[in-house]
Amino acid sequence: MLDVCLLGTGGMMPLPNRWLTALMTRFNGSSLLIDCGEGTQITLRQKGWSHHDIDTICFTHYHGDHICGLPGLLLSIGNADRKEPVTLIGPKGLMKVVNSLRVVAPELPFELKYIELNEKREVININGYEIIAFKVNHSVTCYGYTININRAGKFVPEKAKENEVPMKFWNRLQKGETIEEDGRIMTPDMILGEPRKGIKLTYCTDTRPVDIISEEANGADLFICEGMYGTDEFIKKAKEKKHMTFPEAALIAKKAEVKQMWLTHYSPSMINPDDYKESVRKIFPDTVISKDRRSITLSFED
Repeated sequence: MLDVCLLGTGGMMPLPNRWLTALMTRFNGSSLLIDCGEGTQITLRQKGWSHHDIDTICFTHYHGDHICGLPGLLLSIGNADRKEPVTLIGPKGLMKVVNSLRVVAPELPFELKYIELNEKREVININGYEIIAFKVNHSVTCYGYTININRAGKFVPEKAKENEVPMKFWNRLQKGETIEEDGRIMTPDMILGEPRKGIKLTYCTDTRPVDIISEEANGADLFICEGMYGTDEFIKKAKEKKHMTFPEAALIAKKAEVKQMWLTHYSPSMINPDDYKESVRKIFPDTVISKDRRSITLSFED
């Protein structure tokens, strides 16, 4: 199961009831954060989730509303007596940006590891997640992220016996190990059936519509997408600022055939995003106009 919480849904500046951009997921004891806007700590505490177990933080880009909450969060994680490393993932220049922010958080009791993105598409396997970072189209270098929780096939005893795999190795092979004994290599596929459907989440904000978004979000259980402006009346401004409107996001969700779309990253001028829900649902019915701390648990299919 993958727990998902959209901690903040605001863009540009925080509002009294709308914190800035951040998404948190929890899986198998690991917590992952995408973006860390101002107020992330506060909304995380309001949700009641712990920051201690955050071991991976991904950044879409380095505009202030997506990263300025980082120094305080790192200090809080340190004050929670974390000793294990925290991995940071983001576009080129990540270490330089983070070190600049850490002027006010110079000493931490845990190591920071850095993975800087340079390619149009990169795959990172970490803490049980398969993270796919893909470059989108904003005014600065910006990435969207797909999180896959892959699921191995079922254990097939008959297959294990047919391949003459000793019973003492069955458990280790089911956990994904490759085992060598007496010059023979045994792999998980020798005892498992075909891989089963996993869990897929795609997160994309601060971009114009580009084909790679629908390609990477294809068939996602949950697609979280920016909707800076409510209608196409603002299309000129959206193009100038390299953002999206609700209808544009809905067209991507429809093309990608996702199960559900949550809109986020609203302009501060959009007082009530719900005003636009009926029109956008005509394009993609399974659209949710998200609010801060909207949550869901995505489960494996039986």
